Amino acid sequence: MTKLEDVTNLADAVRFHSQSRGDSIIFDFEDRISTFAQFDAHTNQVANGLKALGVKPGDHIAYIGKNSDIYFELLIGGMKAGAIMTPVNWRLAGPEIAFILEDSKSAILFLGPEFVDQVRGIKDQIPSVRHIMTTEGGAPEWQDVPAWRDAQSSADPGRPIDAGDVAIQLYTSGTTGKPKGAMLSHSNLLSMVRSGNGEVPEWNKWDDQDVSLVAMPVFHIGGTGWGALGVYFGAKGVVAREFDPTKILDFIEHSKVSKMFMVPAAMQFVVRLPRAKQTDFSRLRHIAYGASPIPAALLQECIDVFKCGFVQMYGMTETTGTIVALPPEDHIPGEERMRSAGKALPGVELAILDPDGNPLPPRQVGEIATRSGANMVGYWNLPEATAKTITKDGWLLTGDAGYLDENGFLYRIASRT
Repeated sequence: MTKLEDVTNLADAVRFHSQSRGDSIIFDFEDRISTFAQFDAHTNQVANGLKALGVKPGDHIAYIGKNSDIYFELLIGGMKAGAIMTPVNWRLAGPEIAFILEDSKSAILFLGPEFVDQVRGIKDQIPSVRHIMTTEGGAPEWQDVPAWRDAQSSADPGRPIDAGDVAIQLYTSGTTGKPKGAMLSHSNLLSMVRSGNGEVPEWNKWDDQDVSLVAMPVFHIGGTGWGALGVYFGAKGVVAREFDPTKILDFIEHSKVSKMFMVPAAMQFVVRLPRAKQTDFSRLRHIAYGASPIPAALLQECIDVFKCGFVQMYGMTETTGTIVALPPEDHIPGEERMRSAGKALPGVELAILDPDGNPLPPRQVGEIATRSGANMVGYWNLPEATAKTITKDGWLLTGDAGYLDENGFLYRIASRT
């Protein structure tokens, strides 16, 4: 493992950066700074602690909490132990949380301070959970994660990691039924930085001088996936406990953020704050956004104020996040392609299919399908649902309607329900 290009999983990425630049900062969370060397040691301790609790490779562990550097310690520590991290949407009601914990058979539950009372209320509904720990105290009946972690050996567990092993399980929203656990492998998580034969778009190039703002919730691929990119490339990650638009300017200016993700509605809120025009954005290189196209007038306003590149992103949990992007050079108000989601990233295939699964020509509306190394392994314990979503020849059916133009730009017509 002499080059970053040789790294096939996030745990080895942490090891790589710890060995080559251990004093550099990996995470900045509120009043706590972690270097790569410290983070590497902490994740070793988490892995050894999980093994001591009887967690075996392939077992699930769960996290219910807002964003924290400790979550990423648990994620990478879990990888080193072979465990599958299952971050749970904390906006769900108690019975829905209990369903996910039981469906995943999560053995260990890590809990943020805001959700202690909620989990107390469903304790009898989650018999699969053998141990509960809190990240910041608040529950005398349960152990505190930092104390538990620090009591473990910091020796590297040395367990080999297969790139095809499942690393994380993210649950879909469940708008058409109960939530489904999308299984994402180590290979899935790094697919978009390891494919395309080096054809990396300029906006998607990272280096160890980048500072990334991790503000999307970690139960969403936009939170965990964005944080994972920074870990892989050795960038400093500034972790926001939750997305608060009023604090974004502070993060950008004081932490010298160079890359971040926002939704257009939040961009509008931030750009129109009274002090936005006096904020120093000189370090900000790119703002990525998703969920919806941006109105032309708002885009121009943001360009004038932020003075950086904008990238629209399209993807889903089942594709491990972004597979299509509209780069900064195509953000031209009034141009037709501004209505598009962009073009497929290197290594991603797109097709528009009719109801019989046949590919359609340009500008004919059908179902958007995609094939790449980012496609999920499948849905946990749902082989029929997996077979309906991923065809035998590897095409993932998104459930979204749209069309491709003659130049390969994707236009979405409707999202799945």
